[in-house]
Amino acid sequence: MKITVRKGDTFSYYSQLFGLPLQLLLDSNLQTDPEYLLPGSSLLIPGYFHHEHTVKKGDTFHSLSRRYNVSLDGLFILNQENNAQLLEEGMVVNVPERAVHRVVSVGVPYDYTVLKYDLQRLCSLYPFIRSDCFGQSVLKKDLVQLKCGRGPKKVHVNASFHANEWITTGILMVFLNDYLLALTNNTPIRGINMLPLYESATLSAVPMVDPDGVDLVLQGPPDIEPYRSLVKTLNKQHPNFKDWKANIRGVDLNNQLPARWEIEKARKPAEPAPRDYPGDYPLSEPEAKAIANLTVDENFDRVIALHTQGKEFYWGFEKEEPDEAEKIAEEFERVSGYKAVRYVDSYAGYKDWFIQEFRKPGFTIELGIGVNPLPLSQFQEIYKDTLGIFLASLYM
Repeated sequence: MKITVRKGDTFSYYSQLFGLPLQLLLDSNLQTDPEYLLPGSSLLIPGYFHHEHTVKKGDTFHSLSRRYNVSLDGLFILNQENNAQLLEEGMVVNVPERAVHRVVSVGVPYDYTVLKYDLQRLCSLYPFIRSDCFGQSVLKKDLVQLKCGRGPKKVHVNASFHANEWITTGILMVFLNDYLLALTNNTPIRGINMLPLYESATLSAVPMVDPDGVDLVLQGPPDIEPYRSLVKTLNKQHPNFKDWKANIRGVDLNNQLPARWEIEKARKPAEPAPRDYPGDYPLSEPEAKAIANLTVDENFDRVIALHTQGKEFYWGFEKEEPDEAEKIAEEFERVSGYKAVRYVDSYAGYKDWFIQEFRKPGFTIELGIGVNPLPLSQFQEIYKDTLGIFLASLYM
């Protein structure tokens, strides 16, 4: 919500007026010097939007304050052009309203269009989060990172490495929304206050690593050649792409990282396919290269890759994982009920490469159980199970 600064206003006053942590206000207005608020300039108030009220006979700012349970000065700030004593019938008054519900899409087929819409809504409502494009897919869709928090501990979570595991994007976006709601409403999640986590950790989230593949699964082949013909040929002309895991070029992005990649190359498909083909060489695909470059640039302290399915997670790689990873795995297992598995016969994955290159904790979480793509009927259960993992990744 945008407001206009008045003479004598301060960030501390806005914090009290709107019931918001001061730091969230400051982080929403990084271009503004908090010691020199210029009257007439604009500021952003996170976690708030406004709605319009058409004045009826007898309405006053005092009566509207009582009706909508908002502060009188909050109304004055949004309606500085109106005289508080002279509300005329038919006049439109702006009323501040705190966001108390999610704005992201819940329990829907989560394609790239839905993601873009929800990202715009989150960034507009919570301007203390940062959004940046760190690369593009084969079909030139932006790969987006969201960052939230001020702490030195850098935690990264990504989703939809695999196309038909798109439900992971929706799960991650709901957690982000719940985290932001808890911050701006000063409410705990599972008894944990979120503001200390915001101060101690910086959360990085990449909700969709493979947007082209996700759209293929949910929307069908693209119009663009040669990819339209390619995916039809690789799918053996079957009209249903629900089993497709790869990117639009038929390369499995989670078999693309240089972590014993040659093992996967020797035993997986030798040419592009709906799943498992590791590419001609490591990081051949723009999506895989972009997420690897982001990881190097950001120097994360731990990473979590969301996949489906199995209700278990993997946390080791070739005995190269650090000692602290075991304690984190034990906590993840406790709060989720998911089985902790140290080693699996799999290589060239994102968490494998992260552990190998950085000797820091990396986790692959297999959400839910069944046959991919998992049905949306599992959404709420998956979210309930994995919420503790999201929180533990920040507080441990």
